[in-house]
Amino acid sequence: MSTYILNIETATTNCSVSLSKDGKTIVLKEDYDKSYSHAERLHVYIDAVLKEAHITQEHIDAIAVSKGPGSYTGLRIGVSAAKGLCFALDKPLIAIPTLQALAQQVHCDDGVIVAMLDARRMEVYSAIFNSDHDQLRETQAQVLNEQSFKDDLEKGKVYFIGNGVEKSKTLIVHPNAIFIDGKLPSANEMGVLAYNKYKISDTEDVAYFEPYYLKDFVALKPKS
Repeated sequence: MSTYILNIETATTNCSVSLSKDGKTIVLKEDYDKSYSHAERLHVYIDAVLKEAHITQEHIDAIAVSKGPGSYTGLRIGVSAAKGLCFALDKPLIAIPTLQALAQQVHCDDGVIVAMLDARRMEVYSAIFNSDHDQLRETQAQVLNEQSFKDDLEKGKVYFIGNGVEKSKTLIVHPNAIFIDGKLPSANEMGVLAYNKYKISDTEDVAYFEPYYLKDFVALKPKS
């Protein structure tokens, strides 16, 4: 029997939904817009993914959601949708660390991968992984400066990925720094991680699960 998992990623401006079969993405819908469109598009994308795969919601074995860190509002929309589906369909919920999935987009033979998401001012949420995507350093909120990741850069290549790359470029100047531009977390890479968790029943309590915000929410005034 094949395992179908619906994967939802809303931690950044990329509203992304995929359907994976035994860990491999078979349908992907996403929107690399620079503004948040999750409230309008998420459920449309979920319906479109299932329709394209010619399966119904009842055929889904589990729902996986990007757990954070990331946008407070984005995470809440994604988690609320995932929990709603789990309750309605009586399916398990799988939580995927956002930075772990982001790091999966980097394919390298050596060095380390720094997955980073933009936070306020010169701050980023980051985690470090090796070339096999094993996590070497836990997720942290850190303020970037000229010394950031210096030890890793002295040892070898460091691949930076995520929407925190743009601000890091202005501070981190080193021949071993490799910046991968224009990449956001995507549901495309969630399938294999979710499938591995599904096989060992590593699931969440749907009633009590909350996104991993890393920091308390601070309301900012909208830009005029």
